[in-house]
Amino acid sequence: MLVLPAELTHVQAQTCLNVLLQAAEAEAAPQVLVDASALTRFDSSALAVLLECRRECLRDGKGFAVRGLSPRLRELAQLYGVLVLLPDPAAAESAVLAAA
Repeated sequence: MLVLPAELTHVQAQTCLNVLLQAAEAEAAPQVLVDASALTRFDSSALAVLLECRRECLRDGKGFAVRGLSPRLRELAQLYGVLVLLPDPAAAESAVLAAA
């Protein structure tokens, strides 16, 4: 599992992306899971980092999911129309259980 830092703004974006991409490439699992629960200070660069990481994972034939998106980051992703690209595996599991 990849973990986002507590702060991810424009200043940290490129460094964070590089670290995530290296970790994602080394990930043996068929799906890369990013934990965003520690993220408390961010700007739209956090979404750009997550989306670029997703693109690279998909290009490498791996799935991509994010858990622990804060309500603020979830709202920002919704506003930009990209929330659907950042699936939460726990939410998907809850939806399956609710439908059963």
